[in-house]
Amino acid sequence: MRHFLTLMDLSSEELRQVLARATELKGMQHRHEVYEPFKNQVLGMIFEKSSTRTRVSFEAGMVQLGGAAIFLSPRDTQLGRGEPIEDSARVLSRMVDIIMIRTFAHSNVERFAEYSNVPVINALTDDFHPCQLLADMQTFQEHRGSIKGKTVAWVGDGNNMCQSYINAAVQFDFELRIAVPKGFEPSRHLTRINSDRVTVVHDPREAVQGAHLVVTDVWASMGHEHEQEERMRVFKPYQVNEALLDLAAEDVLFMHCLPAHRGEEISETLLDDPRSVVWDEAENRLHAQKALMEFLLKNS
Repeated sequence: MRHFLTLMDLSSEELRQVLARATELKGMQHRHEVYEPFKNQVLGMIFEKSSTRTRVSFEAGMVQLGGAAIFLSPRDTQLGRGEPIEDSARVLSRMVDIIMIRTFAHSNVERFAEYSNVPVINALTDDFHPCQLLADMQTFQEHRGSIKGKTVAWVGDGNNMCQSYINAAVQFDFELRIAVPKGFEPSRHLTRINSDRVTVVHDPREAVQGAHLVVTDVWASMGHEHEQEERMRVFKPYQVNEALLDLAAEDVLFMHCLPAHRGEEISETLLDDPRSVVWDEAENRLHAQKALMEFLLKNS
């Protein structure tokens, strides 16, 4: 059984295949070609965190592939009332064909996958957000070609997106510079075992210098809202704005997984800068996840 809990669950070659297929599916969808290989198949979507792009992209993607999707919030399942994850996995995986989970602890999706009879996709945990990285890598490839050998700068919190970028640096073979305030670094284990391609600094200007891709995220991710005021103070020097991007490579791209807080982690006008590709990045969640579901369903 193939699952997708982090980028490391697929080989580098398999990830490249998924991205190539995502671009093919995107072209088919834009040409209004009907492609429905998953008729009568069902995607179960378990959400313990709120979502816009994740829910719509997965649900629309499964419908476009000819299947159906069921949205399950904590109010809709026994998981929200204390049923063991193992029991829910055993039951739900007998009723649907593939499952995506958006939750807090990464161990929850690992336990669910261990007891599931169908592929499980991590649609975001506190530790990793691999589906977003598929969209980001597809977007860079569409605009600039292969990211292999390029330099990527992450500016902001060492959160789940940052840690997924560390995995991406390994799988897609690029250099990653991470600029974070002291005390907000990503997993020391991840940075240590990938020290050949990952560097952690505390000056965003140092990280962005000559970079081909600059990425950021909100300063207070879901679950950290109570720290908002303190984080606003600590992260203020880490805002990505036009002046910071000017230090990067001439052909730099800017990405943000959204939602963005204009005037906080980014300047008010950055999303409208010609170097920003956030709208393509957001759309590619749909195509990358369709390709991922197709891969998992065909290979499990």
